[in-house]
Amino acid sequence: MKNLFVSILIFTILIGCKKVNDPVESKLILEKQNEFAIVIHGGAGTILKKNLSPEKEAEYKAKLEEAIRAGYIILKNGGNSIDAVQKAINIMEDSPLFNAGKGAVFTNAGTNEHDASIMDGKTLNAGASAGTKTVRNPINLARTIMDNSPHVMLSGNGAEEFAVEQGLQIVDPSYFYTENRFQSLQKIKNSEQSSKKLGFYDPPIKDSKFGTVGCVALDKNGNLAAGTSTGGMTNKRWGRIGDAPIIGAGTYANNNTCAVSSTGWGEFFIRTVVAHDISALMEYKGLSLSEAAKEVIQKKIPELGGDGGIIAVDKQGNMVMEFNTAGMYRATMNDKGELYIGIYNE
Repeated sequence: MKNLFVSILIFTILIGCKKVNDPVESKLILEKQNEFAIVIHGGAGTILKKNLSPEKEAEYKAKLEEAIRAGYIILKNGGNSIDAVQKAINIMEDSPLFNAGKGAVFTNAGTNEHDASIMDGKTLNAGASAGTKTVRNPINLARTIMDNSPHVMLSGNGAEEFAVEQGLQIVDPSYFYTENRFQSLQKIKNSEQSSKKLGFYDPPIKDSKFGTVGCVALDKNGNLAAGTSTGGMTNKRWGRIGDAPIIGAGTYANNNTCAVSSTGWGEFFIRTVVAHDISALMEYKGLSLSEAAKEVIQKKIPELGGDGGIIAVDKQGNMVMEFNTAGMYRATMNDKGELYIGIYNE
């Protein structure tokens, strides 16, 4: 009996030592980089310095700073990550600069249709909406679906009916009209017509598929959250829905790993379940946030023919902005109040 007890004790010690020395386990035990942190994006694509006037560049940077500081203040004052994410996205949704809310692109039918999602890393609770036309701030609808409904995703007329019942701000569809987005639709339609006359099909203008806003945050209590909002793809048809409202593709948050918001060619982000894949690589393979993001955005997505980017923050407060396009509107702030704003692939 004594020998059996000694054997069990030795076996237990060996198992414990193996776990401590296991490289996968040790990679996940990282020093906390930031007590709280926030990252935002305003879409990725062919964003070139030569195409942005100094005035327009300053306008984008000012709005990105306004949005991220609004979320940062919530976190600094001890608020939760979900509120910070929602607030930052609200500001971008209310700006005509970004393809979300007020600045949403036009569908083939000449309408504006919005998608959004939000996720709580602590509970894995989530809410999403798709194809709404009258809800002023789609991220608010996603949050309300998460908090006040038994469902994760609502779409179209049903989502709008729920929004009315919940007292969310409803606007006339004309609120979302912006001249530059309407002209972008006409440009794509004219390109399609010209191609057909010449007897071949020329794919729509490349950046018609880009444009989303998103935010990820870590609060002082160690809770992660992510949110994404978009007007989708210019000239989209048949009620097309991209990755933005799909949990695991456009948005994902899990306190054990990270929070992610995506922007890019939605069809590819759906097929590869981008946001969850990054989390899974961290959880099951032991990769760091930076390693996981590079694996997905710089390898998996391009190999399939897609492009775009993500923003993410992990439970240690490490922040990542990974993209494979010419640019991505983006900003970060850490617990020291240090601000970074970027547009181009610098």
